[in-house]
Amino acid sequence: MTNAPERLSKQNFTTIAVLIVSSFVVILNETIMNVALPVLMNEFNVTADAIQWLSTIFMLTMAVVIPMTGFLLQRMSIHKVFILAMGLFTVGTILAAAAPGLTVLLVARVIQASGTAIMMPLLMTTILHLVPPARRGVLMGNVSIVISVAPAIGPTLSGLILQYLSWRFMFIVIVPIAVVALLVGSPRLPRDVEGVSTPLSVPSLILAIPGFGGLVYALSGLSAGVTPLNLGILIGAVLCLLAFVFLQLNLQKEDKALLDLRPLGYKSFSLSLVLMMFSMIALFGVIILLPMFFTNVLGIETLTTGLIMLPGGLLMGILAPMVGKLYDKVGARPLIVPGALVLLASLLGYAMILDADTPIWLLVVLHLVMSLGLAFIFTPAFTTALNPLPHHLHSHGSALLSTLQQLAGAMGTALLVGVVASATAAKIAAGTDELTAMVEGFQPGFLIGAACSVGIVVIGFLLGGRKQAVAAEAEPSKVPSH
Repeated sequence: MTNAPERLSKQNFTTIAVLIVSSFVVILNETIMNVALPVLMNEFNVTADAIQWLSTIFMLTMAVVIPMTGFLLQRMSIHKVFILAMGLFTVGTILAAAAPGLTVLLVARVIQASGTAIMMPLLMTTILHLVPPARRGVLMGNVSIVISVAPAIGPTLSGLILQYLSWRFMFIVIVPIAVVALLVGSPRLPRDVEGVSTPLSVPSLILAIPGFGGLVYALSGLSAGVTPLNLGILIGAVLCLLAFVFLQLNLQKEDKALLDLRPLGYKSFSLSLVLMMFSMIALFGVIILLPMFFTNVLGIETLTTGLIMLPGGLLMGILAPMVGKLYDKVGARPLIVPGALVLLASLLGYAMILDADTPIWLLVVLHLVMSLGLAFIFTPAFTTALNPLPHHLHSHGSALLSTLQQLAGAMGTALLVGVVASATAAKIAAGTDELTAMVEGFQPGFLIGAACSVGIVVIGFLLGGRKQAVAAEAEPSKVPSH
């Protein structure tokens, strides 16, 4: 879109605003269930393993649906994809609010997740289509608000609701917001399509479902330990994904791929993708580890835990547009490298400072410092990844980015939780008292997050400035076609 105007038209601004608000609503729902699992376990009289499927099935559905969004976005208008995404999410939320039992609630979560999976690639692809490269940073900053603030608010909101109301209100309060977003947004979104009519590759679909879904399921299960079943699912998923990649490389020669992999041929995209995976491993791992530490070691209740982590999420939201504006002026490296160093300092702080006597104010400060570092990483990484891509690869680039974010989040959770559990068990086996063993067991988990931060620093130095990223869009011929 090299001929796009430097300022957004009113219609384009409205389009992006509607999608940002709608994305915020659906992403908020992704983390709202975590706090409610113990309550629902008692409500439905089921085991912890059974109730955990409410979170697991959401992740599985996201992992399966997101890779297909590149195909959808090239064959349907923004208007139709939006109605599909918000329609699925709204129906799923209404069903969840009225669910008489766990089975119906699980079905509702699948429907919700299907809408959520479509919304984020839709938002990113639309920004790439409508916003000129020189102004994408500030708009991608708003995308970072959705990604950082919504997950942070989710547990706090559900904690407040569960303190005073039935669990059903976690969904009831979302329904009117989703309905309004659907009614207000649908008449205002563009109805034009790219005109691509390539048929769906059924073999790709058959490989993608067990490949992406199986990988997330296996990684989620590995946090509780390695079992023959999980190992078998992991190996099967990897084999399916290898076959999927080989098939896409052949199909994309004729533009028939379900998920076109040509964005990986752009250096900035590939580097930013690895950087984002490091960031998501650190972020998701810490998001899981901190509540575990607060509950198991400090004995802090769930609502207080949510309130401790809320300021960090809000700080990321406040900084995101400012970081976006800075990106448009100075590029990625001057923002990502300092941000990664701040993130590294915060994670080392967690590893060295946290113990059973850590005051709450210090927990809040450390989380704010971590959030400050991440705020300077996410927006530049998103924008640098997607800026170089030509128009016809926007939707597939967004789908690839969103897919690998999900996989990295699952990897981070499995890796860090597994390491903490193993380290704690080893300490207890060596004769350390249980409380000390738990405190010391968390240290290697935070150190792995710190190691990811070092990786971010290295990649940050490899990324170019703003002019290089924007200029690359005009040179797609340098990228291999297959």
